[in-house]
Amino acid sequence: MLKITLVKSTIGSLPKHKKTVQALGLKKPNTSVEQQDNAAIRGMIAKVKHLVKVEEI
Repeated sequence: MLKITLVKSTIGSLPKHKKTVQALGLKKPNTSVEQQDNAAIRGMIAKVKHLVKVEEI
């Protein structure tokens, strides 16, 4: 499992980055979600690594 936290706002980000953050289940800064650790989620995290913080649970 991965704990993903949105640490920076998506205001001013590219539209595809905003949609990726939304697809991860994040809405507001400093909110966290838990996702399964798989290749699809890792790919999404790689696209928005400048906006999120990731911790393994």
